[in-house]
Formats: sequence, structure tokens, C-alpha cells
Amino acid sequence: MEYYERMKEVRNDSDETQQQIADVLGITRQQYHLYESGKRQIPVDLLIKFCEHYKTSSDYILGLAKGLKWFR
Repeated sequence: MEYYERMKEVRNDSDETQQQIADVLGITRQQYHLYESGKRQIPVDLLIKFCEHYKTSSDYILGLAKGLKWFR
């Protein structure tokens, strides 16, 4: 699974829309959609905000921690 697929999984598991997380990140929904669809790489500063919002590890999102799941 790619990092952007994990981002979508975490967001969907939290029942939030792309617009809601875009608002948290301070970007447009269209811009967030590009990150979540894998058409653009998410900048590190936005990945940090994403992980803080969902209380998850960047290692999990990036696929570096095979045994970890997000902590909501």
C-alpha cells in the first residue's frame, strides 16, 4: 500500500471529508485530492499536520512501520 492510500484510509476511518482535512491543513480540497490520489507528493510540513490531526505516526503513513496502525 502506498502512503497516499494510507492517508485516505485514515481519513475515511475517521469519517472526515477531503474538505475537512484540507481545512485543517490550510489548503484547498483540490490540492488535498492531488496528495491523496498520489498525483502529487505531500510536503513534509503538511504530513506532520496530518499525522498530528489524526494522532498517527508518520512511519505508519509512509509504510516504514509494518506493525503499526494509526492511533485514534
